[in-house]
Amino acid sequence: MEATKTVTRWLYLITGVISMLFAGIIYAWSILKAPLAVEFGWNPAELALNFTIMMCFFCVGGILTGVIIKKMGVKVPIITGGILVFLGFFIASRMSGTSTTVLYLSYGVLTGAGVGMAYNALISGTLSWFPDKTGTCSGALMMGFGASTLLLGTVAGNLIQSVGWRNTYLLLAVAIGAVLVLAGMILRFAPADARFPSPKKNQARKAEGFEPRDYSAAEMTRRFTFWRFYLYCLLSAAIGTTVISAARDIALSAGAAAALATTLVGVLSVCNGLGRIISGALFDAFGRRIAMLAANTLTIAAPAITLSAVLYGSIPLCIVGLSLCGLSYGCVPTITSAVINTFYGSKNFALNFSMANTFLIPSSFVATLAGSFVTKTGSFTSTLIMLLIFSVLALGFNLSIKRP
Repeated sequence: MEATKTVTRWLYLITGVISMLFAGIIYAWSILKAPLAVEFGWNPAELALNFTIMMCFFCVGGILTGVIIKKMGVKVPIITGGILVFLGFFIASRMSGTSTTVLYLSYGVLTGAGVGMAYNALISGTLSWFPDKTGTCSGALMMGFGASTLLLGTVAGNLIQSVGWRNTYLLLAVAIGAVLVLAGMILRFAPADARFPSPKKNQARKAEGFEPRDYSAAEMTRRFTFWRFYLYCLLSAAIGTTVISAARDIALSAGAAAALATTLVGVLSVCNGLGRIISGALFDAFGRRIAMLAANTLTIAAPAITLSAVLYGSIPLCIVGLSLCGLSYGCVPTITSAVINTFYGSKNFALNFSMANTFLIPSSFVATLAGSFVTKTGSFTSTLIMLLIFSVLALGFNLSIKRP
């Protein structure tokens, strides 16, 4: 590959990471929803439903990108995603009355679908330039997406305090929309004749003992190994989303002061971002099996240590447990994109990846189930035991995954 193209691909990666950073703001819902509860009197269940709707349409947007990307390239879905995100936040900023319908249609449907479209296209386009560094590239992109809650979420929280939530939503509409439209004008697929550096160790493929071919989504979903991987991701993600949604309350139940509990939410977010880049580096250096076993070790240790922290009221154990939860959850999206690309090829990656990502829908409902356990028992013990069982089941599926 020519030197100029080598430079160009790193510019594409930077563009992708920055775009993912802005797109990931929708996951700062815990910050963005607070003023809505005050102004409109919406209860936690009504606000939680909006997040679930958003997750569903995030997956729908990703699938739509997978269908159109081969004919239209990455430009159309990224720019379309930017326009939808702009409309979603803009309409939400104009809400009035007490009905949640406008919220669900704007933030839930439009913004969710827009981010889903852009997310899939950004990953697909950027990965096409890094066949030799699939894991590292995936990790960098996912780290940008995961870091948004901590970085832009904090900025959004401060803006809400200073200029009000309506102006904050409007600013987010303009900023995210502009960044995604600009990214759509810059990013493109690597040309078919592009040549890239050969990886020093193609462990991800050599360790599996096969040379991958391109699978269609239909072919991929007919293979049992795909569904084993799907269930592994579902269980692993369910652990992460459940703990993240209740991290502050878990810390409080372990005896942490309110200020420390809030700080630990930020620590968990940082670890989430680190998990994404570390798992990508492991994937490239040692292959799929080692990366997934390392991630699964964290997934088992995280709820086990957090459970001990709650049972014994240990703040140090709580810090370790929540940090490990962040690291383990961060591994999931990176491993998902890297495995789908490695196992099933790059030709149909966008659609295959969006199909795999639908595990986010059922995993998001586990947090709701966990909340009902806490309401009934007044403790996180049963929830954390359930998550520990999930982690062991995930290990079983992990060990059963073989090449397609």
